[in-house]
Amino acid sequence: MRGVPREEYLYPGHAACAGCSASLALRLTLKALGRKTIMVVPACCTSIIQGPFPKSAVAVPLMNIMFEAAAACAAGIAAGLEARGIEDVTVLAWAGDGGTYDIGLQALSGAAERGDNLLYICYNNQAYMNTGIQRSGATPYGARTTTTPVLGKKEHQKNMPLIMMAHGIPYVATATPAYPQDLIRKVRKAASVKGTRYIEILCPCPPGWRYPAEKTIEVSRLAVKTCAFPLWECYWEDGHQVVRLTGPSRLIAEVPELKLPIEPYVAIQGRFSGISKADIRALQEWVDASWRRLVEMAKA
Repeated sequence: MRGVPREEYLYPGHAACAGCSASLALRLTLKALGRKTIMVVPACCTSIIQGPFPKSAVAVPLMNIMFEAAAACAAGIAAGLEARGIEDVTVLAWAGDGGTYDIGLQALSGAAERGDNLLYICYNNQAYMNTGIQRSGATPYGARTTTTPVLGKKEHQKNMPLIMMAHGIPYVATATPAYPQDLIRKVRKAASVKGTRYIEILCPCPPGWRYPAEKTIEVSRLAVKTCAFPLWECYWEDGHQVVRLTGPSRLIAEVPELKLPIEPYVAIQGRFSGISKADIRALQEWVDASWRRLVEMAKA
């Protein structure tokens, strides 16, 4: 594929589920960053995917850390590299939404406030998948999990990319493995600047979202085309934050008729089974309002 390096830093035979987009996202991310990368991984699916000690499916140095401490640990490693005068290594905190939106938010916010030199990537599968599919702050309205089993979640998800943008950090972006060139470009762009950088990668989960494993890319694309998960980036230019839509999201902003309704995205996922028409309308209204806000930000 054009623009995707051939080198592999995530080896085959790892422990990911069939159709796991988190493993695909990690594979693409490491292709973008290359061998001079140090990973920090809190408790999450990747703790299993990487393989049990003393073997590993990941071909770069990797440190497993407590659930709440990914950004703090990455900040410490970055400080150590700086003290030794090493400037060509990327410190990558790679965490799920549970360790980002909820349990690890304090450490991430602190790192952003200090401007620690690290790249933080949240691979967002919208629940605590590794521990049994419990709802998280990233779980969308109406989705059923093991802790919201009857009526589905009744709160809308947080918008972590905007929360990180509000910290004024050098770079914020969203991506999905369904658009690999867009993902790789953003990871490389983030690696080219210093300070705290944040990328959120939507990673649909077949067992957690309850769809056939071979539908992962289709589900990812629907998330973008319905604007449930728009693709965008934010960076500083001439002293101002610039928001730029990318990929299909940019086209949808130019031609609004290309935006799909939320129904096909919801219908393909078993976690939304039994959702009422009123809840679908509420979810659509939230998606539409969030999209309008993002488009206005991109026009500013």
